[in-house]
Amino acid sequence: MFKKNLENLKEHLQKNNIDLAVITDDDSLYYFTGYYDFLHMSFGRPTILLVPKDSETLLITPLIDVHLVNKNCPVDKITTWNDGVDNEWREQLPKYIKQNLNVAIEKLKISSLVLNYITSLLDENLLKNITPTLDSIRMIKTKEELKIAKSAGKVAEAMMYAGKEAIGHDVPEYEVALATSQAGTRKAAEILKNEFEDSDMSPLIHFLQIMASGKDLPKTHHRASTKLIKKGDPVFLCFCGMTNFHKFKLGFDRTFWLSEINDKSQIKTYETAVQSQKAALSVLGPGVKAEDVHAAYADAIQSAGYPYPTFRCGRATGFSMLEEPQLVSGNKTILKPGMVFAVDGSANEENFRAQVGDSFIITESGYDQITNFSKKIEDLII
Repeated sequence: MFKKNLENLKEHLQKNNIDLAVITDDDSLYYFTGYYDFLHMSFGRPTILLVPKDSETLLITPLIDVHLVNKNCPVDKITTWNDGVDNEWREQLPKYIKQNLNVAIEKLKISSLVLNYITSLLDENLLKNITPTLDSIRMIKTKEELKIAKSAGKVAEAMMYAGKEAIGHDVPEYEVALATSQAGTRKAAEILKNEFEDSDMSPLIHFLQIMASGKDLPKTHHRASTKLIKKGDPVFLCFCGMTNFHKFKLGFDRTFWLSEINDKSQIKTYETAVQSQKAALSVLGPGVKAEDVHAAYADAIQSAGYPYPTFRCGRATGFSMLEEPQLVSGNKTILKPGMVFAVDGSANEENFRAQVGDSFIITESGYDQITNFSKKIEDLII
């Protein structure tokens, strides 16, 4: 998979007359090399992939982490550097930068540490932006990526069922988060063992659980706290970012109620959220503009008497939490088979918000849903 991805990048460089791509983003490095779990930029230890259009590729990485490089890493050369020794990671860059006229970087993702050094070698105004090219390459998932995506869906479902089971009267929110993390980890370990025998990827599911209960429902990205869940509370569980199997991320969320729905107005709001997702899915498919999916979603919400949605209908997912295209107003990207999307439905009132979300693979004839959990309100009352 990684070799094909890297070859694809070199083909794009040749077509676009880019002599050299400098890649530092963790997710892009993984996508093109399969290299992961090295100490990141926050430790002041850059890992850099240099991809010339017509010569040898080079991976520059700290000596401390070189044993993490997969034996099948497709780069031509690997060079290491050590803290405080010679010119560290900078050693090879002058040669590559000065030999190439058209150099492209990830302008919005490159670390200032690396950028500052590159601009000491080359006028910053001459640097091109490689991000749109990388976004384009990564939009259509490979067969291997789609296998991982489907497995991630199974992990997400195990987390949702565990979360529902853990919700109870006087149960603190963090206990629900622990239950979802444990269930996801066990399911991930099972899949890795049975279907990815050669992988040493960690099964551990870890992220600050996005959830809210009771009066906190309007807080879209509230994190699990010590707050006790009470009978009659609505409880929102979101696994965006948390579903991270084999580095593939998905979107998946549901709204529950414990024992009963005290405020009956919440039923209409929830049903509007479901209908808005259904409206989006009636449009979702190959040949459709990304913005048209969002428009259908937004229209369903406003037609039910609720304000224009506070967030986009959805986004592409993959080895990054946010990929292109996004299902949002103004995005005219045509959807194609092999794209993977998180697609939400939502509705907001002053003291309550409802949200449902799932992930889908675009196919030749429509889409395949890869996260499944009931949206019937009777199944969401615990």
